[in-house]
Order: sequence, then structure tokens, then C-alpha cells
Amino acid sequence: MQAIFTARIGSYTKPDTPPDITPEAEDFLAETFEIDHDLRPPAPFDMSINVLVYNGPGVSQTSVGHTIHSLRTLLRPNYSVNTITPQALTDDPWPASCALLVIPGGRDMPYVSALEKANPRIKEYVKRGGSFLGICAGGYYGSAHVEWEVGTPLEVIGDRALAFFPGTAKGCAFEGFVYESEAGARAIDVQVNAAETPRTFKGIYYNGGGYFENAETLQSKGIRVLSVYTEGLAKGKAAAVACDVGAGRAILMGPHMEYPITLEPAAAALKRSYPDINDSEIAELERARWDMMKTMLELLGLHSPYKTSEDVPSRSPGPLPQVLVSTPSNPSIVSRYLDVLRSICPHETPNRLQDANDTFNFHPSANFTSILARSRERRVAEEDLGLLERDIVIYEGGCVPTNDQTPLFNLETFFNHLSSMRSSLSLRDKGDGWGMGEALLYGEIITSTQTLFDKNPTLLSALPYPTLSLASHQLSGRGRGSNIWLSPSGCLQFSLLLRPPQGFRSTSLVFIQYLFGLAVVEACRKAMPGNSGEQVRLKWPNDVYAAIKNESTGKEELKKLGGILVTTNFSGGLVDVVIGCGINVLNPLPTTSLSQLVPPGTQSELTMEKTIATIMPVFEQMWDTFLSHGSFEPFMDLYLTRWLHSDQLVTLTTVTPHQAVRIVGITSDYGLLRTLPERGGAGAPFIDLQPDGNSFDMMAGLIKLKR
Repeated sequence: MQAIFTARIGSYTKPDTPPDITPEAEDFLAETFEIDHDLRPPAPFDMSINVLVYNGPGVSQTSVGHTIHSLRTLLRPNYSVNTITPQALTDDPWPASCALLVIPGGRDMPYVSALEKANPRIKEYVKRGGSFLGICAGGYYGSAHVEWEVGTPLEVIGDRALAFFPGTAKGCAFEGFVYESEAGARAIDVQVNAAETPRTFKGIYYNGGGYFENAETLQSKGIRVLSVYTEGLAKGKAAAVACDVGAGRAILMGPHMEYPITLEPAAAALKRSYPDINDSEIAELERARWDMMKTMLELLGLHSPYKTSEDVPSRSPGPLPQVLVSTPSNPSIVSRYLDVLRSICPHETPNRLQDANDTFNFHPSANFTSILARSRERRVAEEDLGLLERDIVIYEGGCVPTNDQTPLFNLETFFNHLSSMRSSLSLRDKGDGWGMGEALLYGEIITSTQTLFDKNPTLLSALPYPTLSLASHQLSGRGRGSNIWLSPSGCLQFSLLLRPPQGFRSTSLVFIQYLFGLAVVEACRKAMPGNSGEQVRLKWPNDVYAAIKNESTGKEELKKLGGILVTTNFSGGLVDVVIGCGINVLNPLPTTSLSQLVPPGTQSELTMEKTIATIMPVFEQMWDTFLSHGSFEPFMDLYLTRWLHSDQLVTLTTVTPHQAVRIVGITSDYGLLRTLPERGGAGAPFIDLQPDGNSFDMMAGLIKLKR
């Protein structure tokens, strides 16, 4: 391939229904805990896909870091693992989507004041079926009473509000603890409670954790001892306990099971305790630690994608190259992109562009096989993802890769569906342009479709439009605000670059998220068999939900299917609009997907290719109408028919005192959520709310300030 600068090259977020404990874990439990089938995962907590790790006053940042690392390693892509602040625990609608709340190691006393207001919500979350993991200081904090280093200058004695363990957590379990020091840290052994064949886990990091007094006598209160110390001041005492709390469960532990023993500070502690240990023995202990952690998580109702510790990767697959392709019916599209790339790539590196966030390398299609093979062999630590360069392979002449090269997304099938849907909607040719989806950047694994556009201003401002960027897996997908969008198998995730014409009113930008959400809902009705797509609905301002009737109760259950993120960039009197979207199409549990809405026994042709090939033309038709009318008015009635909120009574917490309001609709001028005071009487003024300034906790019926 000649240099693109110098020559023309051809004509361019816990299971909704959590799975049972796996057979492997069941065998492990039977061998080690002697608890048979009565220690099961807690009851399901609806739409729970987030694992939240407390990060606030009192926490050890080392513990937070290792907790996040271990949980992400074991749980991705099934769950999103992120931190949460005390304020968010108090104010935000986290319980509805939380699969597990973790209080990591640190200092218990600062937790008392920092989490005082959050404690009632945490307790209610667990009682209603949630899961809680308390590690070291988090184990103390989850107990009814704490007695720590009694009789020393470090003494702490007091009651704790959560009281998941109804007794006393005492510590330390070993002598020599020193705050903010490794002086008292060590690698210890813990023994699981087995009657005939005790199993000992060696080399677990310990630094100040406690034991749970008389836990073995509290079985009638839903307490089970999971492991005991084998030495020290607490020899024979409970090191970890499982506590049934209402419909939920808490596991509290003294040792730091979350610390990889191959990393500091656990690695140094291991060497101090076992100076003659070799690398193969360390690797064996680390596999045992993963086994133990995985089993603990399964007891809490979470499902790891890995069957055994042998499957747990030390590093993850890195990004794969993207391909730039066009519909075979308009092969000249790629030529437009090549012209652009020549204009923005430096003369000295004509096939390479260094932008603000990424460095791009452009390759001819003949090199795709070798680049793909090399990329598939690469394994990358999470912290190094930002250092990798992006490879983009350009396919000219309407050619596309073979299905062997893109096994998770058949490009030929996609373009065939796209052409068929455009014809069925009577969409006209765009003259010198092209339709939505006809120019595509596809990658099997990439960092993020959204950051490709909105974090690389040179590329963003120069690219033709519309450009669709699509991935089968994202390593760091973006959601609204600071949210992370999960990328499990079967999730359709993409970003669409648009550029409204000059004169487009900035006040109309807010309606784009509404318009695209409506297009997704309407497309699902077309792509799904029978009337199964009628269950797909809109949640204000930018989420897609399924309204599923519970046959036993007759009530509708709401489960999230996807979300939409719209970003805008202004330059030179023009605005670049990037619409990011993630929709669960074929996902297995624990996520809810479109395929699960199809009745059993119904013949379904629902595929990733068909779904996106339906969304693009449906949105294009709406977009053309939106631009020609200059307003959202032609879609208002349909939008209000498809959303979940008509006449919904909610509590507005953005005013003092809190006020009960009833949702009326959306204002046609600025796209605000319009509400009416429930007790305002005739003539009461409307209360209008901005979509970007408020958070809607639909399950709790609350509208709050977005923090």
C-alpha cells in the first residue's frame, strides 16, 4: 500500500436470576465446608450488574487497589467493578443495579462517621437480597460489636450499625500490628471447616484483621463459619463467616484474601514467612487463592466466567485492529476517507496519526491477517491499555474481511440486512453522501467506540459523516457521567458520528438522545419476532428497558437493556455529535437481553448484524424528519407512548422540602422533564427538570441531583 498522504489508493452497570453454584464449586463446597446444599447464593437482586467498592475516609488505598484488581480479574465481563463514595452510597440510586457492595480494608473508626447516613440504605439493600463483602476493617464494620487491641493505646471498643454478624469481632488475631506499616504483616494459613478432610490455604496476607467470637454457636441465627485461623492469638477462631441477612447475605473476613500473593505487599510478607518458597510453589498458592475467592463470590450469588483457577488470566487480551469498510454497493465511500487521512497525517509519517488520546496506524487490507494474528497473541495489563496504539486496516473497492477474520460479526450479512431495511423504509440515496451504517469501522475488541471519536479531535473534525464505529467487545466502554458500560458477550456497542447542518439550533441537541432512544425501541419492534419487541421501552432520559410481566404476580418487572450517551464538540461554527449506545442483544445471564424477551419455542432470527442493520435506517429516517421539521414535535406522541413514565408519581429531592410531583411529559422547546406538583391544585406551576442535571431512581420513585 502506498503512503496515504502521497498517493490515491483506488476509488474508501448480579444475575437477574443468578445461576446455581457451578458443579465445580459445589464439589469444592462439599469437600471443604461440610455445608451441603443449604448455603446457597442469596435471592436475586434485580438488574444487578455493578460491583461497588467503598472508597472514602478510612480506606487503605492498597486494599482498594487489590480489591478492584482481584474482582475485575474474576468477574469481568459479567460485572462492572468500580468505586463508590460515602455521598453516593447515601444519595445515589445504586442498590437497584448493585450485585455486590464491598467495604475493603483500612480503619474501621472513620467508616463509622463517613457511612453513618448510608448505613440504613446498606442494611436495607442486603435485607432485600443484596450481597455484602467486608474485608479486614470492613469485617469489623459489618459486625454488631468491635473489640480491638483492648488494653493498648490503640484500643477501639464500640457497637456498629450494620450488625450483619450479630456478635463481636475481636482483634488483632496476631501480635505486632503497627498502623500504616508492614511491621506486623505476615502470610498466614487458614483452614476451611471440614469434618473429614480439612483443607488449608497457605500464604494469605494478614495485617490487623480480626476473628468472629463464638461464631460457631450462632448457626441458628444464620451464621456459618467459612474458615478458621490455624495459629496465633486466634487459633481455632473464625477467620471468615457467612451471614444470612433477610433475603441477602454478607461475608465478613479478617485476612486479606483479595491481595494477590505475587504482588506487594503480600509477596514480601510471603517471603518473610516462607523464606525458602520457590516460584512454582508461589504459583500454586496463588491458584488456590483464586479458587477460594471465586467460591466466596459464588456464595454471594455472583458468577465468574472462569470455571477453575487455571482459567483465570494473569493478563487480558488486548485490543484487536479495526477494519474500515463500506457497503459493497458504494465502494467509493472509502476513497473519501483516504483523502481525509492523507490531509491529516504528517508528511514524514503518512500512514500514522498521533492524536490527543490515541496514535493510529493505517494498513492495507493485505496485512490484516498478520496484524490480527499478532494482536490475538498479545496480553496486556489493564494499566497499560492507554499506551497501546490503534491499528486500522482499510478495505477498498467494496471488499470486506471474511467471516473467519471477523467471527463475531459477519460484515457481508450486515450490509445485506442494511440494504434490505433501507429498501423497506424507502430511504433515498444520499447523492455524494451515504446512509447511516454504510461506512463502518469494526473491531472485535477495542478500548472504546466512544473515545475513538470524542477524545481524538484531529480525527473527529476531519472524518466524513455519518461514520459508524462498532465493537464486539470494549475494554473501557463509557456510560453517562462516570459510569462504565459493561461489554459482555452478546452486547451490541457502537458509536455514530453525525454533523448537523449549519443553522442547527443548539437548543435542539438535547432531543438527539430522545430521538435515538426512540429509534432503538422502534427498531427492536421490527427486528424481534412477533410482538416480543413491544416489551422494549424508554426510561428518561437515555436508557432502554424491558417491561416484563411476571406471570406469578401479574406485575411488570423492569430490567435494563441498554443506554445511550450523546456527546457534542463545537468547532468553527459546526457541531460534531457522537451518539454512543450499548444494547444487550444476545447476552446470557447475568444480564438481561433482547433474546430473553422472545418466548420459548418461537423461531427467532435475532442477530447482532440484523439488530444494528435495523437501528441505523430507522434512526436515519427519523433524523431526516427531525432536521426537516427543526423540532422533536413530530415524534412527541410516539415518544410518550413508548416511555415508562406517563402520569408517574415521583418524589423530587432537588427541592427542600422534598415534593411529590406527577410526570406530565417533555417540554417541546428545551426537552425538559415536565412535572406537576401532586398537591398544587388548579393553576399550580410546572416544575421542569434538565436531563443532564438530574438522576432518576425509577425503582425508588426519586429524582435527585446528578452528582
